[in-house]
Amino acid sequence: MIRFHILSVFGLTSVLTSWAAQAGVVYIPEGSAGSALMVESETGQPIGRIAGVEAVHGLAGAPGIPYLVAGSFTEIDHESAAQTAKPEGVSQADHNAHHAKPAKAAMPTDKGLSLLSVLDAGTGEVVRRIEVPGAVHHTAVSPDGRWAMATHPSGDGVSLIDLSTLEYAGFITTGPTPNYVSFSPDSSRAYVSNTGNGTLSELDLDRRILSRNLLAGEGPEHFVLSRDGATVFVADAEAGAVLRLDIASGAETATYGFGAELHGLDLSDGEETLFVAVKGADKVAAVDLTSGAVRLQELAPAPYHLTAADGSEMLLVSSREEAKIWAIDQASLQVTSEIAVEGEGHQMVVLP
Repeated sequence: MIRFHILSVFGLTSVLTSWAAQAGVVYIPEGSAGSALMVESETGQPIGRIAGVEAVHGLAGAPGIPYLVAGSFTEIDHESAAQTAKPEGVSQADHNAHHAKPAKAAMPTDKGLSLLSVLDAGTGEVVRRIEVPGAVHHTAVSPDGRWAMATHPSGDGVSLIDLSTLEYAGFITTGPTPNYVSFSPDSSRAYVSNTGNGTLSELDLDRRILSRNLLAGEGPEHFVLSRDGATVFVADAEAGAVLRLDIASGAETATYGFGAELHGLDLSDGEETLFVAVKGADKVAAVDLTSGAVRLQELAPAPYHLTAADGSEMLLVSSREEAKIWAIDQASLQVTSEIAVEGEGHQMVVLP
């Protein structure tokens, strides 16, 4: 088994620009380490590290969009936020103006406070830090690059960020303990899983409101939308099942049971296979979505976040208990290599 050595510094702008022109990059937030590791998507070879993203759990981007959005799972006080060092290249006046509360999108006064970091996807440099109302669990970037969103589990809602202005654009109440978030393919809607009441909220972004709730088991967490936006696969995590829902009707069209706690899930490039991290049983699963057949492979300890690297045959799975990422062949589900990380590997994002 190959074990790659991590690059210990970032500051590799020219190298990363060169890599980005040749191959896809996987960004792996390293949780308590306050950094994000960058690896080449086809080989798993580490190529750099982004520092200065405290308690990063949620990390998101979209193909062709110049930004990554990193959330912090740590709350801070207002004085600490005001003293946060401004990113390089941003004037003090611009920095001070940015940290003033926007008049048209005032934050809730009864929530906490954390900082959302907007990063340059090409260099990893912090472009902007935006105050948001409470610790951030997961983030998402819309396919058209207009919006970013962050979930606040302790605040029962999500923050909307306008990426055209890099400003906080408002708070939308969803349901208790909002967990994961994703945008529709046309960027007009967003979906949020509410672990606290077993629903998937659909948000209308033009009106910035919750438009409806879909029933989604007992405690929905991670989910993945089909590319056409017609179907969603939701991990009812503690129940040990993945629910297949029709977006238009909200009907549950299939259930895949695993008998143990689940975490991350993703679809293969052709959307013929659903991959699932069966954390409670130390297994990774592959579901044939045509036949419903399930393949299981031992993977210990505690498979956690999972992403299928677009354009390759690699599946990347983090461990909740050990500081590593498994690179897995999608066809055989065999581990082909391990990538050492610092901290814990959380919401990974793959960009071409």
